[in-house]
Amino acid sequence: MNTISEPKRNIFAPPAHQPRLSEADVQRLYPWYRWRALEATFLGYAFYYLVRNNVATVAKEIEESLGYSKSMIGDILAVTAISYGLSKFLMGSVSDRSNARTFMAVGLLITAGINFAFGATTDYYTHLLLWAANGFAQGMGWPPCGRVMGHWFSESERGLTFSIWNTSHNVGGGLAGVTAAWAVTRYGGWQYAFYVPGVIAMFGAFYLLWRLRDTPQSIGLPPIEEYRNDYPPGDVSTEDLERELSFRELFVDKVLKNRLVWLLAFANFFAYITRYSMLDWGPTYLREMKDASLNDGGLAILALEFGGIPSTIFFGWLSDRAGGRRGMVAALCMIPIFLAFTGILFTPSGYLWFDMLMLVTIGFFVYPVINLIVIAALDVASKKAIGTAAGFIGLFGYIGRTVQAKGFGSMVDHFTKELGAAAAWNIVLYSILACAAIAGFLLALTWQTRPRA
Repeated sequence: MNTISEPKRNIFAPPAHQPRLSEADVQRLYPWYRWRALEATFLGYAFYYLVRNNVATVAKEIEESLGYSKSMIGDILAVTAISYGLSKFLMGSVSDRSNARTFMAVGLLITAGINFAFGATTDYYTHLLLWAANGFAQGMGWPPCGRVMGHWFSESERGLTFSIWNTSHNVGGGLAGVTAAWAVTRYGGWQYAFYVPGVIAMFGAFYLLWRLRDTPQSIGLPPIEEYRNDYPPGDVSTEDLERELSFRELFVDKVLKNRLVWLLAFANFFAYITRYSMLDWGPTYLREMKDASLNDGGLAILALEFGGIPSTIFFGWLSDRAGGRRGMVAALCMIPIFLAFTGILFTPSGYLWFDMLMLVTIGFFVYPVINLIVIAALDVASKKAIGTAAGFIGLFGYIGRTVQAKGFGSMVDHFTKELGAAAAWNIVLYSILACAAIAGFLLALTWQTRPRA
């Protein structure tokens, strides 16, 4: 549909559809702008991770410098997780009706500023407040990426293209740990784990304003389904595909009444506990129980994150080849994750190389799971509701992260006094194994689910 409307003053409002370009220009420009969409969202979301996943790497330095307990560190991790989950849910519906370009850039500028403030204070309650605000600002990152990817890439290529984009989590998350460790080592002080990423993120926000564009229609190109002649199954018109949905349609019709979205949300809860257990507590666990150093802790995050890069792309492609059966592929991925955590549990100190190998294995399989859950949600909702559906599922995921961040920190503090550190960490690892098993079972219930008909 080539609808031209008057521009709106709200900087977050979706840009007006522009007059259709000539067919020659469409064929020339479409591939180029599709590349820009992938490039800008990939690098932009990687920047978000630099100013989000930096606490875990320097948790021990913060504890020693400020006298924080593990429970207090857990509170900081938990408050940002729950605020991020709530924000991702709320911002999802907002971003579905916003200009992805300005929405994402402004969010990154805000989170960069919060990192500067976090490094500049030593008060625990101020840290809690700031990291809660950071989590909320971080919710402005994923939803606009989902909007852009859903509008520039069609359903039949979704598994592969979303999976390529999704590795931005791994690149940004992996570099977050290394960058934080390097900054502290280079400049001497835990504060630089927040100052240096903050500067990088600030430049990243201006990069997004330069490179990112909202939808094809906003620059005079046709909808992706028309360009690729690749319409979803069923009798769906272009007007239906491109119509902006009301809040009721987004929340109620596409999400709350969709039982598959609910099932994926519960699976995401347990999958996120599995994913973030080692991201939030892995460096501390390895340093306390496996004689790892600060840099080893940063490398552990890098190993976990980068382990998921090739597999996320491969399993996304495989899910396309399997007729869109994302749940089947994700359920099978949970088996080696369970086995890798078992390996970490029973490996004694002195075999750090093996622990690193197990972390690579966990990353190799857990990130495809997280990716495929979101793609499955898009399959059963629509591209116009991707932010809302992903935000709802992400809310459950970050409730899971909140539970493990606060719960595992408190468990270690409590059981260390009662049973000793080794027993306390073993209880945590057994809890992770239980969550991995439940996530695998719930995903298996979606074994036959395919993109909506």
